[in-house]
Amino acid sequence: MSEPGKHDFETVSSRVLYSGAIVALRQDQVAMPDGRVAEREVIEHHGAVAVLALDDEGRVVLIRQYRHPIRTRLLELPAGLLDIDGEDPLTAAKRELAEETGLAAAEWSVLVDVALSPGFTDEALRVFFATGLTETDRPDPEHEEADLELVRMPLDEAVRAALAGEIVNATAVAGVLAYASARSNGLALRPADAPWPGQPTAFLRRKADEARTDPRS
Repeated sequence: MSEPGKHDFETVSSRVLYSGAIVALRQDQVAMPDGRVAEREVIEHHGAVAVLALDDEGRVVLIRQYRHPIRTRLLELPAGLLDIDGEDPLTAAKRELAEETGLAAAEWSVLVDVALSPGFTDEALRVFFATGLTETDRPDPEHEEADLELVRMPLDEAVRAALAGEIVNATAVAGVLAYASARSNGLALRPADAPWPGQPTAFLRRKADEARTDPRS
């Protein structure tokens, strides 16, 4: 058995059980430190971006959006998938802010990166911090976005709501608490183009490969 923290968790074999529109389910056989091989199921997902936008009055711009898997509306940060090959995360964040809130921002930085549930999925998300808000053109919304409600909430109230279980969306909780901590401790945020080594790309590559091999394409 190798020294703790030094084992190479080699993938001995891998097969795709399902590949859909926004996720794929992969089954890996992985070499464990005790010499055995264990089965691990992995959900591949697009990376995503979110925006904690703060207006001139110190209010966080939130959306209340219906989420079908849990059949309820949640308070969330504006967010969206990185499902365009090669798209810069900051460009995607600016687009999502405009599409979901009708706002643009003058100043951008990286607030926090989150691996959302690394026990079974490679899904990861980058939360940007945006200020200097102005109104901009908003495309006609579709699907759940046609039901979005905009909510501007003072930062301290958003922190209270997160700790009280009123904001439970993982991205919103992470973004609100990260910014509150950075502000109270005087911590500098990363530049908007900071490297993101944890950005997932497996599902995007898989969809590109499927498109190339699809006889209908």
